Amino acid sequence: MTGTGVAWTDVLTAFCLVLVIEGLLPFLAPGRWKDAMRQVAGVDDGSLRRIGLISMILGVALLYLVRSTT
Repeated sequence: MTGTGVAWTDVLTAFCLVLVIEGLLPFLAPGRWKDAMRQVAGVDDGSLRRIGLISMILGVALLYLVRSTT
């Protein structure tokens, strides 16, 4: 496979893992998950954007650390 093919394989693998991780809480504790979603629905857009930005920055930083040590 070419370098581009490997990159797409990595992206699809990561996406599949996101789906598995995202599905854990609704599967294991659906009631608590619904309560959490109700609380999130009440949070203003600006706060959600900040949480999303912090999450993305943290994810990129952790990914950098993991990839640089291997």
